[in-house]
Amino acid sequence: MGHELGALERALGITFRDRSLLSQALVHRSYLNENPDSHLQSNERLEFLGDAVVDALTADYIFRNYPEKGEGEMTLLRSALVRTETLARFAQELKLGQFLLLGRGEESDNGRERPSILADAFEALVGAIYLEAGLECARAFVTRFLEAEAKRWQGRLPLDFKSALQIEIQGRYNRTPEYRTLASWGPDHARTFRVEVRVGSEVLGVGEGPSKQAAQQEAARQALEALRSRGP
Repeated sequence: MGHELGALERALGITFRDRSLLSQALVHRSYLNENPDSHLQSNERLEFLGDAVVDALTADYIFRNYPEKGEGEMTLLRSALVRTETLARFAQELKLGQFLLLGRGEESDNGRERPSILADAFEALVGAIYLEAGLECARAFVTRFLEAEAKRWQGRLPLDFKSALQIEIQGRYNRTPEYRTLASWGPDHARTFRVEVRVGSEVLGVGEGPSKQAAQQEAARQALEALRSRGP
């Protein structure tokens, strides 16, 4: 394991004083399920921390580098930069999959290439870097990926929250979000509509607006925030 960690450190450009952090970032819970006597811990706690660090650093990067963008555009860009498929691609650039400790079931089920596992591992890795070397080191590490990815999205951002949500839902679940009008009230010249958006039986967001379209956009915005808060 030590030799493999050294190879990963070279890919990261970071040498860990506390290699146990780096080791933990690579342990998927399926490995511990099959090896209950192992002294290792899963990467879930580091993933929790790394998710928050990635989110904050991405928001900061967008705020500082795109002063011309309003809140809506910044939200759409952030959704594009931190979606599961994007983080998984960052992990693939590091060849992170080959370093993961997986259970035999996940191993045989192509777990080393599964986007959700790779995205989780990338966030856990950022959490480990943050604990090892601090926020500025984590910023430098994350920014090297954000810069290239932001350029890739120039001119290609979804035009609205519904479009962004559709991309996110298709990437996560390979399904299409559904919108349903729950209620409307008020006089004809000042109606208010309430709309929910769901995937299957799960309601992801509820929005209100002066038209069905506006209510759908608000529901989609809330759904994007809800999905982001739960991670990849």
